[in-house]
Amino acid sequence: MTFSGFGEYAIDFYDGLVLDNSKAYWDDNKETYLRDVRGPMEALLLALEKEFGEGKVFRPYRDVRFAKDKTPYKTNCGGVIEKGRGGGAYYVQISPEGLLTGGGSFHMASDQLARYRASVDAHGVLLRKIVDKLVKQGWELCGDVMKSKPRGFADDHPHLDLLKHRSIYVRKIWEPDDVLHEPGCLDRVRKSWRQLKDLNAWCEDHVGVSESRSR
Repeated sequence: MTFSGFGEYAIDFYDGLVLDNSKAYWDDNKETYLRDVRGPMEALLLALEKEFGEGKVFRPYRDVRFAKDKTPYKTNCGGVIEKGRGGGAYYVQISPEGLLTGGGSFHMASDQLARYRASVDAHGVLLRKIVDKLVKQGWELCGDVMKSKPRGFADDHPHLDLLKHRSIYVRKIWEPDDVLHEPGCLDRVRKSWRQLKDLNAWCEDHVGVSESRSR
């Protein structure tokens, strides 16, 4: 299956799902989802597999067991390539916002967070350089950030802002445009992911896969 862009009605499908997040809407428009959204996402990941590794497309169903919002379907379709959760990831998503790409450690278990903070404390200069370069390239730095400093670190620590992160990743968004529906969308994702290689290598080396998840 060759990637030639997301289907003509991909954004329309999600615009409708935002307004009517129901099983009835999903059943009536499932063919559009498979043809214009999921099929192209699978083809996109397959086209990137040789350079970045095997990817997976996230399920369209929300986990509503403990959520106040009981709407059943996600209003986006995401794909990811990662060796293990938290140890660096390449992410791509289509939604009403358009195309989103991202990378880094989207979630850290307690052992990963401990390794992350120890690494930032000892040699955070490298992470700082990587993050600053990405921000200059137009990436937005994101993550779960503590309001106060983590215990055990000085108020004047040179990398205190990075130490406050309980997850750290960057993202970039393109509003819906013609490229989204063309083969050039593949080049857009590939080029942006190549810019993330240093960040993901840092995450792999200094955060790694959670020991609790690897058992």
